[in-house]
Amino acid sequence: MKKVCVVTTTRAEYGLLYWLIKEIQNDNDLDLQLVVSGMHLSPEFGLTYKEIEKEFKVDKKIEMLLSSDTSVGISKSMGVAQISFADAFEELKPDFLVVLGDRYELIPIVSNAVIFNIPVVHMHGGEATEGLIDEYFRHAITKMSYLHFTATNEFKRRVIQMGEEPSRVFNIGALGLENIYRLNLLNKEEFENSINFKLNKKNLLVTYHPETLNIENVENNFKEILNALNELKDTNIIFTKANSDTNGRVINRMIDDYISKKDNAIAFASLGHLRYLSALQYIDAVVGNSSSGIIEVPSFKKATINIGDRQKGRVRAKSIIDVNAKKEDILKAIDKVYSKDFQAMLKKVKNPYHNEKYPSKKIVEILKSVNINNIMKSFYGGKNENMFYR
Repeated sequence: MKKVCVVTTTRAEYGLLYWLIKEIQNDNDLDLQLVVSGMHLSPEFGLTYKEIEKEFKVDKKIEMLLSSDTSVGISKSMGVAQISFADAFEELKPDFLVVLGDRYELIPIVSNAVIFNIPVVHMHGGEATEGLIDEYFRHAITKMSYLHFTATNEFKRRVIQMGEEPSRVFNIGALGLENIYRLNLLNKEEFENSINFKLNKKNLLVTYHPETLNIENVENNFKEILNALNELKDTNIIFTKANSDTNGRVINRMIDDYISKKDNAIAFASLGHLRYLSALQYIDAVVGNSSSGIIEVPSFKKATINIGDRQKGRVRAKSIIDVNAKKEDILKAIDKVYSKDFQAMLKKVKNPYHNEKYPSKKIVEILKSVNINNIMKSFYGGKNENMFYR
């Protein structure tokens, strides 16, 4: 039986991995090892490990976050993770390590796996987020990984361009879309009761994270967003708070201050994937710079007002409106969302991240088929540049 260690460090990441974790758990040929770390163990970010433990046995809880979101604090957190995961892998001895995305926490985790000769299974490689240090981390993780599951064919080609063997790169679409098909989403009354908040004639969901390559402007940029929201009439605002990136706490303090003065706004450290996806049925647009606005929201035929460069480089549906972090630009985008032409266009939107309806099932079958006694890698390349695009 192959031991598959899945690591999750954030609430959003867990939501994307949920069905894969469940498929691994229920498979007779695989042994799930679940490790939670990072934001899951922080009271400030909602202690979301408790939600995970309601559904799964957690094999390890690994503290790594310091009470600081400065560059120094985050760098030291990576050092704590490097030490802590060495002990975890020595004890668990997994046959595979499964990770998703591009966050800084993954670098010490994945580098440990390389040292322990554990093949890394990487989800959502090959993507570009030019406003983030995560851009560097993602590609570094790709080069340390053995199996790759990408969200589009373009991202698959990019992973192969980096020298990864095509037979180990699979386009399965975005994992998060599986939740849409598998979950019984809440109706409007159930959703309102779950958040203790009534929806209005118009409703926006706001999720904004720091651009980690432009941290000096975080406060000013978010102030522009709040100033734009102040101008809206008959509109309720649901905030989901920023993560533990550099200056994430600055944004969260500003959110708390804003909602303390408003009757039409509410904030959550985490909505969880059921409430979040249920919310997408009833809001008019997602405002901010979260990857979910690019990846999941188009499947609901809803608009995304994407602010700044955090998601620059990702493939986009036509429902995405890109704007700068300026009050006037944001208000123009909101007006566009409610225009007749844009609303008509939304009904025809196709999500470029859709591929497999149940990608977790395909991943499990591939994991079961891999010969873990032969995980040597060589750089895939040659004189014929077209070979990268087969």
